[in-house]
Amino acid sequence: MKLACVVQRYGAEVTGGSERHCRVVAEHLAAGHDVTVLTSCAQDYVTWRNVYPPGETSIGPVRVLRFPVARPRNLGRLADLSEIIFTTRSSPEEQEQWFVENGPEVPGLIDHLREHGREYDRILFWTYRYYQTFFGLPLVADRAILVPTAEEDPLIWVDIVDRLFSLPVGHMFLTPEEAELVQGRASKPLAPSCVIGCGVDPAPPASGDVDLRALGVTDPFILYLGRIEPNKGCDTLLEYFDKYLESTVAESPGRVQLVMAGFANMPIPAHPSIKVLGVVDDRVREALLAKARLLVVPSPFESLSMVLLEAWNQGLPALVNARCAVLHGQVVRANGGLSYRYAGDFAASLKYLLDHPDQARRLGLQGLAYIDREYRWPHVMRKVEDFLAVSGR
Repeated sequence: MKLACVVQRYGAEVTGGSERHCRVVAEHLAAGHDVTVLTSCAQDYVTWRNVYPPGETSIGPVRVLRFPVARPRNLGRLADLSEIIFTTRSSPEEQEQWFVENGPEVPGLIDHLREHGREYDRILFWTYRYYQTFFGLPLVADRAILVPTAEEDPLIWVDIVDRLFSLPVGHMFLTPEEAELVQGRASKPLAPSCVIGCGVDPAPPASGDVDLRALGVTDPFILYLGRIEPNKGCDTLLEYFDKYLESTVAESPGRVQLVMAGFANMPIPAHPSIKVLGVVDDRVREALLAKARLLVVPSPFESLSMVLLEAWNQGLPALVNARCAVLHGQVVRANGGLSYRYAGDFAASLKYLLDHPDQARRLGLQGLAYIDREYRWPHVMRKVEDFLAVSGR
């Protein structure tokens, strides 16, 4: 097949769950198909500033066509419009304008789909919330597969989204919870769908030449990996961790460190038990996953937590936000960790996992067994290939 994969940003340097999911699926599809990625010249999701040169290039086995972003994101205008459409009655025009302001505004990509869309057998669109999907998918709906990466956030309930979900000939979801969310949101039955998850390669051995102590990391430590921002629950994580420390200081002062690795988009208070590493390379990332006592995932909104899969791939147990149905469902299916809703739950669960290393290790190994059953690439790509073969018929 000749396939196009449409996504807001693309590249090995790009961080973000939907972008990474698109990249790894596109690379695996390229083993048996002619794959072109259609994307923007942006690297940064905050400003959408053009960084990559426009035009055609190749990244590994994948042909990439980049289109310039017409203008940077105006965060003030987006915030004002979000206030209107998320909290009050809004018009279709206001809702449509939200997708323009959210960006990245890439009119050249839309023109390409209008002029060349019929040259592709299938066009896969990653994430429903950005400009390229909202304005591009309707032009090629008869061959479009939507990978919504939908989360239970306010946008899912905006009226105009219902129309978008009704257009493609198929949907590929990342978890059963995401499928249930979108199907429950739609006002009429959706096109055929499947749940594909994401493939995971067996974990490489941790590099023995990474000295975590030189980075200020001390044992024992718990790990947060990913963008450090309120939307990912990091403000609540810091609050709950501080309360945990207060509750245990009498019995075990300085007992555990919280290590946070990722791009920070919020202030982080200076604290002797919190170590912020910023963005780390793959060697350090693997060493952190190999040495941590557990991974904590505080996000209230997820369609699939890929960092959770990474942790289980290392046999690491997890502590996740139970308010997120996707995270709670993943942990229950894997029996690979514990979940919490409130500060007291967080403290009790964290204390249990730290005080009972054998039980924590067992949960991590059950997570690894779950990865082996459900998330190895051959299993995932069989589902993707089978669905592409029958979708739209």
